[in-house]
Amino acid sequence: QVQLVESGGGLVQAGGPLRLSCAASGRAFSGYAMGWFRQASGKECGFVARTSRGGGSTSYADSVKGRFTISRDNAKNMVYLQMNTLKPEDTAVYYCAASLLPVSQVLGMADFGSWGQGTQVTVSS
Repeated sequence: QVQLVESGGGLVQAGGPLRLSCAASGRAFSGYAMGWFRQASGKECGFVARTSRGGGSTSYADSVKGRFTISRDNAKNMVYLQMNTLKPEDTAVYYCAASLLPVSQVLGMADFGSWGQGTQVTVSS
């Protein structure tokens, strides 16, 4: 399985941007669909975004659509989450994850076999 390490989290004012990065190591990064999930304190982990192996197909949770953008650079073994117009309710630990399934078959956390350690994003009002 691919190994993942997130970075880029921090404290940001509401309305501001933040870009998260996920560095992957291991074989065949381009063979994995990639996703971002988040977990706020005391709440269940939820889906944020996903992208296909080549990065040509993306999908987003309704709560972030139009504000967040997932992308990947397979040559650099990197996946990104560009977050704009952040809201306090976006505060959470953000995790990147990898799945061997085609992106169309990725339905939830159980479909991802590799996970990063998470990075904290805190949005102040």
